[in-house]
Amino acid sequence: MTAGVGGSTAERQLADMAPPPGRPAAIGKAEHHQRLAKAQGLTTQLGADTLIVGAGASLRYFAGVGWGATERLVAMILPAMGAPILICPAFELGSLQASLVIDADIRLWQEDQSPYVLVAAVLAELGAQTLAFDPALPFLAFDAVRQAAPHLAVVNATSVIDGCRSAKSKAELACLQYAKSLTLEVHRRAALMLAPGVATGEVKRFIDAAHRQAGADNGSSFCAVQFGVASAYPHGLPGEQILADGDLVLIDTGCQIHGYHADITRTYVFGEPTPEHRRIWAIEHEAQAAAFAAVRPGIPCEDIDRAARAVLERHGLGPGYALPGLPHRTGHGIGLSIHEAPYLVRGDRTPLEPGMCFSNEPMIVIPGRFGVRLEDHFHVTEDGAAWFTQPSPSIDQPFPETA
Repeated sequence: MTAGVGGSTAERQLADMAPPPGRPAAIGKAEHHQRLAKAQGLTTQLGADTLIVGAGASLRYFAGVGWGATERLVAMILPAMGAPILICPAFELGSLQASLVIDADIRLWQEDQSPYVLVAAVLAELGAQTLAFDPALPFLAFDAVRQAAPHLAVVNATSVIDGCRSAKSKAELACLQYAKSLTLEVHRRAALMLAPGVATGEVKRFIDAAHRQAGADNGSSFCAVQFGVASAYPHGLPGEQILADGDLVLIDTGCQIHGYHADITRTYVFGEPTPEHRRIWAIEHEAQAAAFAAVRPGIPCEDIDRAARAVLERHGLGPGYALPGLPHRTGHGIGLSIHEAPYLVRGDRTPLEPGMCFSNEPMIVIPGRFGVRLEDHFHVTEDGAAWFTQPSPSIDQPFPETA
């Protein structure tokens, strides 16, 4: 039996699960206002005089409001000089005030009014000529603002938003570290509760309960559990699978701490790995290490993807995105969004800079048989990279003894 896999129960593993020490504080007001100031500078560099940001991860980043986008417009208008203005449905005022971290003017619209007419009126009041538009806002909002303010120039605000969010502060890194360490401990306990006949749904329920008991924001933010041939599909197959001896197990899960994401994958065998399991797992481990070793400030993101693929191709996999091999990017940025720019993929030439955070997951898929994904995360440092979580030591010992 693979070390650290099986031999316990869900009940025993939950019995002493508790929040780890050292939970970081939420991002404070001063840092939010620093973010606003940086956004104002980048908005000016873009040639715009005003920025609009819709509900979602970016509004949480700038204002502390962790609301998802709905059909009702909630947005922040930020002039290049001056205080932010929040646009909000009138009946949500109390909830907004309870969530808001920054100092801001609040403008309300009623259910029978157009929020876009209100946006146009605020922009006219500010004397706005060129609006930097949050690319995450839907086309409906883009089109409605253009109609309500037809003389306004509108430009893409991607460079402003990514320019602020891509490199993380020390406080953000602390939130990310705590979330990932918590999820890795949940992974370790999930491996121990496996037994022949357990269903993927039972494992998912255990992982959610463990995340909740360990103090994650809302349990698991997502969870994928794949046994056997289902692991050959990067995002799994529908329906339940039942664990049998000799099955390869792939579990991909995460949580949030103050909105900052963990997203970790472990792949191992319940029982004794076959020679082919061992061969592919070892190549995956080597590719993940090569991607990490290639990280240097200033080099383009795509070079990290290239380093991982070079390992696979040296072992006769691929080339490129061909299977058997790596069918997707090597990694993605992570922060308040689980997938965010920039990306470790061919064609993304964004230069790496200290504070950027990425997944490292050069999955190998053997079609119709199995797949192996080892996913850990790192942040770029002044002279390379630092892991948030240590990679799996081996297929026979997927979790370090000190975990």
